[in-house]
Amino acid sequence: MTDHQGLGSPDHTAFDLHQKLTAQGEKVRTLKSEKAPKAEIDAAVQVLLKLKEDYKTVTGQDYKAGSPPTSTIVSNSNGPAVEDGDDQVDPWNVSTTSAKGVDYDKLILRFGSSKIDQDLIDRIGRITGQTPHHFLRRGIFFSHRDMHQVLDAYEKKKSFFLYTGRGPSSGSLHVGHLIPFIFTKWLQDVFDVPLVIQLTDDEKYLWKDLTQEECYRFAVENAKDVIACGFDVNKTFIFSDFDYMGMSPAFYRNVVKIQKHVTFNQVKGIFGFTDSDCIGKVSFPAIQAAPSFSSSFPQIFNERKDLHCLIPCAIDQDPYFRMTRDVAPRINYPKPALMHSTFFPALQGAQTKMSASDPNSSIFLTDTPKQIKNKINKHAFSGGKDTIEEHRKYGGNPDVDVSFMYLTFFMEDDSRLEKIRQDYTSGALLTGELKKCLIETLQPMIAAHQERRKQVTDELVKQFMTPRKLDFNF
Repeated sequence: MTDHQGLGSPDHTAFDLHQKLTAQGEKVRTLKSEKAPKAEIDAAVQVLLKLKEDYKTVTGQDYKAGSPPTSTIVSNSNGPAVEDGDDQVDPWNVSTTSAKGVDYDKLILRFGSSKIDQDLIDRIGRITGQTPHHFLRRGIFFSHRDMHQVLDAYEKKKSFFLYTGRGPSSGSLHVGHLIPFIFTKWLQDVFDVPLVIQLTDDEKYLWKDLTQEECYRFAVENAKDVIACGFDVNKTFIFSDFDYMGMSPAFYRNVVKIQKHVTFNQVKGIFGFTDSDCIGKVSFPAIQAAPSFSSSFPQIFNERKDLHCLIPCAIDQDPYFRMTRDVAPRINYPKPALMHSTFFPALQGAQTKMSASDPNSSIFLTDTPKQIKNKINKHAFSGGKDTIEEHRKYGGNPDVDVSFMYLTFFMEDDSRLEKIRQDYTSGALLTGELKKCLIETLQPMIAAHQERRKQVTDELVKQFMTPRKLDFNF
């Protein structure tokens, strides 16, 4: 939910050039790996060289993949999740000093990913024959790696599979946890592809002060919330690492293959591990990487090793998959593609993401209509003015207002959302009225989720979590 800084400024042209260079570099690599005609490769290389010249003219710097076009941003395409100005983003911490939230344009540069632009959104619409999901239209899923390659393959009738996951650190999820699952469900519906969902109960045992039994119990409870999002049992496999690792030789073999190809120095660099971290943490990234490869699920993919994987996730998970993409060609597997979402802000403001451990920072899927109403009215950070008179005169700021941010995630009607934005900015709509809109949007949504979750029996969970063939022939 950031403002895209520097539009029309030299920084923005540099940013655009950097994006084009990243995409062109990827194109050259793809043409080479697919052994395209020499003339085609040469032409693509010429375009790349011309872009590099332009980039140097604009920035005075040589182009480096993953390194930004200004000297003010720290960057390292495969280094630790360093702090960028005041934004800190890694798999365990997300914070910024800006009330508008993390600067996602800078994050794209720092991580070396590509922006999900209108061309890509239109292409997804064309290929699926569906209106692109509002998470795409509104920039909630805003960054990607290799999405065009997945679409190229799909257009040639080559299937792919989806992989996402959840770290089960508590028994109930908050609304922010639904974001990747809502979007993954849409992707599964429009592309009609298999999906694997990893529950990292082992990770939570290693990082938190919890017993193995608690972590496993949380995994099963979380699975019920995931199933309640409406996934199809014939197309979806949900697994706990504690369970699946012990019963799938193919999965464990891939974990060890990945472990062999990543050094301790690399994981220290990517994840910031220190000498006092337990060895379980150091080896865990290989376990989160393994589901990116179709051979980890022989029962689903019939031993095939060549299927592309697409991972929708929040951008703080990207370091795991930068590592995975680095390893993939060395173990003869395709690199997974990714789509990254923005963070779901805490009620107190977009400086941090919502946390499952702080009940007041979050709206939980177990909250009653009354709790939802009270939390929003009491805790949701407002972009309004101090008095009604001032607000009517000067208007509110939707860019920092948490209630408005939440509506961008959960109000599906574009024109209604735009009207709310305009009315709030002009002062016609008061903060209390904006909060009321959010309460009326969330209460029925969460009540419906609770109703669906009640229908999820232990038997159904077991079905989803049993390794089996799905309704696809590979």
